[in-house]
Amino acid sequence: MTTTEFQVTGMTCGHCEMSVREEVGEVPGVEGIEVSHETGRLVVSGPEVIDESAVLAAVEEAGYEASRVG
Repeated sequence: MTTTEFQVTGMTCGHCEMSVREEVGEVPGVEGIEVSHETGRLVVSGPEVIDESAVLAAVEEAGYEASRVG
């Protein structure tokens, strides 16, 4: 299982989290999603390495900006 962490800016509520979760959930290989508007933290996990650019594009599609942490 691989895990990748991102910092998302612009989320302010649970609805924001839901929007990000829905879009990122469409990225191939993503099986786990943890997202918090309070910390701006997004953690995605899956059995193989996940395409970071696809995750960033999904967050952008949801209306937010993200960057890889670490």
